Amino acid sequence: MYRKLVTGSMIAMLLIAGFTACRKEAWDEYYGRPDTLESPIYQVLQAKGNFTHLLAAIDKAGYKTTLSTAGYWTLFAPHDSAFQVYFKEAGVSGVAQMDSLTCQKIVTFCLVYNAFKKDRVDDFQSNAGWVANTSFKRRTANYTGIYDAVNKQGQSIKAIASNRNNLGGIFWVEADNNNKYVPVFTDTFFTARAIPASDYNYFYPAASFKGFNVADGNVVTQDIPAENGVIHIVNKVLTPLPSIDEYLSSKPDYSEFKKIFDKYLVDYVLNGVLSQRYKNMTGKTDDVYTKVYNGLLAFSPNNENFLKVQDNDGQRDGYTIFVPKNDVLLAYIQNVLLEHYASLDQIPVNILYDFVNAHMWQSSVWPSKFSNTFSYLGEPARFNPVTDIVEKKILSNGFFYGTNKVQEANVFSTVYAKAYLDPKYSYMNRLLDQDLKPAVTNPNLQYCMLMVSNQAWNDAGYFADATVDNNPNFQWRYIPKNGGAQVVGSSALVRMLRLINQLVIPAPSNNLKTLTGSGVAQSIGGEFIRWDNNQLYASGSMDSAVTFAATATATKQASNGVVHYIDKLITFTETNIGLHIAKLGTPVTSQHNMFWRFLQNSAIYNKTTGEIAGLSAGVFYSVFVPNNAAIQKAVNDGLLPTTGAVSGGNKVPNYAPTVALDIEKVNRFIQFHILNKKAVATDGNDSGSYETLLRKNNGDPTTIFVNNSAPGIMRLTDMNNEYGNVILANSNYLSNRCVIHLIDNYLKFNL
Repeated sequence: MYRKLVTGSMIAMLLIAGFTACRKEAWDEYYGRPDTLESPIYQVLQAKGNFTHLLAAIDKAGYKTTLSTAGYWTLFAPHDSAFQVYFKEAGVSGVAQMDSLTCQKIVTFCLVYNAFKKDRVDDFQSNAGWVANTSFKRRTANYTGIYDAVNKQGQSIKAIASNRNNLGGIFWVEADNNNKYVPVFTDTFFTARAIPASDYNYFYPAASFKGFNVADGNVVTQDIPAENGVIHIVNKVLTPLPSIDEYLSSKPDYSEFKKIFDKYLVDYVLNGVLSQRYKNMTGKTDDVYTKVYNGLLAFSPNNENFLKVQDNDGQRDGYTIFVPKNDVLLAYIQNVLLEHYASLDQIPVNILYDFVNAHMWQSSVWPSKFSNTFSYLGEPARFNPVTDIVEKKILSNGFFYGTNKVQEANVFSTVYAKAYLDPKYSYMNRLLDQDLKPAVTNPNLQYCMLMVSNQAWNDAGYFADATVDNNPNFQWRYIPKNGGAQVVGSSALVRMLRLINQLVIPAPSNNLKTLTGSGVAQSIGGEFIRWDNNQLYASGSMDSAVTFAATATATKQASNGVVHYIDKLITFTETNIGLHIAKLGTPVTSQHNMFWRFLQNSAIYNKTTGEIAGLSAGVFYSVFVPNNAAIQKAVNDGLLPTTGAVSGGNKVPNYAPTVALDIEKVNRFIQFHILNKKAVATDGNDSGSYETLLRKNNGDPTTIFVNNSAPGIMRLTDMNNEYGNVILANSNYLSNRCVIHLIDNYLKFNL
């Protein structure tokens, strides 16, 4: 019985074993590693036979298991000959003399996440899918991690780089090691981006571009398949590239530029998460601090991740920085930034932001594209790639150019700079920032700017006052000199913006570089100013019993024009145009007298306020006043009313007609001599046909043609092709957004 049980059990066990063996065979056949599958990267390198040094480095770095098992890698593998060159340069005989950290740096920088054959290595992995031939970098397994640093107080600390740009919120992400990128250059990338191969040799003059390069090394064999990735054989041992932050820290030639970062634009912020992890791993008590760059900079030079608008955007672009050498930087700081300050400690921090950002690009500035790649301030790289660049490097997170000159930023070289860099003109700077900065910082447009000091603004009744509003833009107070009601906040700002617009004058031919002669010019706000032998006038000058002027006391040139320093503010008038005509025409000997007498008695004139019907506040006008002889001719010709009497062969004017037809004659005559919505002066600009206040019977405007083709000469053509000339000596009177001219003939209309 026992023998039967044993025999039965043995048979059952044999059946089970046989069944199991059959299942395993089927499993292996279906799921097992195919015989045709390539070996892992490590074993492929072993089989090749010419990677003994790389394999030794992999072993010493602790990456044998990683490269022998499942994964998805690209390895840029230097062959043994490449290592022989490296050993000689490093002063070692072999891997045995290298420590594990050095081996780890080499191996991890050769190792790229994801497997890329040559036809994919320059494609961008966007959120929406592959974008062909647009990338030149790949993220490696290498990163710096915690390092020794010195904080702003001079204390030795443990630090970690930011792995995000500081946008005012997150500047370090725990799950991100801030991995470095390796540059990979292909012929298809250069072709697609219209970048000449000479740009490659600009950075790597000792290397040759072969269509597939990694940094300054050539890929000699590409697309070797492995179970866990792809191998490209290179003839150069790749060592980790420093970031812009790391490279700048290592170069004493640029230490003065670095000092600006360190002193004013960097903070070390306690990293609680990393501090605890570091203590747990090392048993030490040191805290770890994140090195954080100011959030108003174009980028954080220690951030390897580019902008992170998309996860992989570092594949296709990087940062660029142009850093002047110490001697040229110090000279520029002393001569430009500190012209009106004792030290950088005293200047407003926004000047530092602009200065540094002028040298920073949120994009890769290729040598052939200096003129059309724009900085964080929106300006091209104003450097000659041959004569102005003393050093050029492709780093892990961007391009580095060492320079023998400073980037001439618009804010420091244009007329705007004269207010921006001088604290005595901070009022002008604040007002320009609100309204005119894009215009006056444009190097392609020429301007004349009249500089008015803060004290002169105060003397005119304008004051900065932080108590009047929470919004800094509205922190102004105006105290009228005549004792009227004070104006504060936005209402005061409106007045000051009108004034600042009056102080900036477009000068396309730079014809205002001197004010020693006389002339008239239209400001950027549309109002005119006059000058005569360094004396300047604006419309407000006519409001005083004694015409007052500002005096030009000094002149400075800028890249886009000239600035004249004046000793007082030239103001605008708030007087109605009619009252200025009254001032000109009231004297019986005035050539404006007869026109004024018709105007003051007309139905369109308000004798109390000086308002002329049809004229609106804030609109520009020109008034052409026929002289007395021309008015008399208009009376004789029947265009203006007469009393019916004759004196000395001339009809006697009826200045106060009562007949409706005569009243309308006066109204129409006056209206036709006023340009609507247009102020013109004898500045040689703005010729053309312009509408008047008078309307035709069908409602269309009547027009006058103004020939203003040369300064000091203006001819008017009426609707009957008859001419009138501006009498220069009695013209260009400045009124409320209006210019008043005396002319030698009346103008005739057709309705």
